[in-house]
Amino acid sequence: MSLAAQPVSCTISATAVSFGTYNVFSSTALDSTGSVIYNCDSNNASITITLDKGGATTFNPRRMLKGSEALNYNLYLDAARSTIWGDGTGGTQVYTDASTRRNQNVTVTVFGRIPATQDVSVGTYTNTVTATINF
Repeated sequence: MSLAAQPVSCTISATAVSFGTYNVFSSTALDSTGSVIYNCDSNNASITITLDKGGATTFNPRRMLKGSEALNYNLYLDAARSTIWGDGTGGTQVYTDASTRRNQNVTVTVFGRIPATQDVSVGTYTNTVTATINF
């Protein structure tokens, strides 16, 4: 008797990285966090999670826009904000879990940073980055 492998099913959701108010006169970067939450229905499923460029031409920097005006920022895998979270190209890394836990929500922190001293006008800057789970 042979047993067929059961297909793995995973879900993914996210909470936004919300930076609040950026001060153009501050000499300190503006940091914030968000999260990606995933859940798989199989033990030991190997998954990766990628983040896209958010419409930018490169991963470094990503850009939030207000009309055509850009505010540079980036998203990272680590609290030191040294490993850019992307798709594994252009110097970025992906999130990897080689052995998921069955039917448990796993929360992964997304670390965001807006570099200091960008000369931008007052207003609301936005961007949408897509997280994709691969299993």
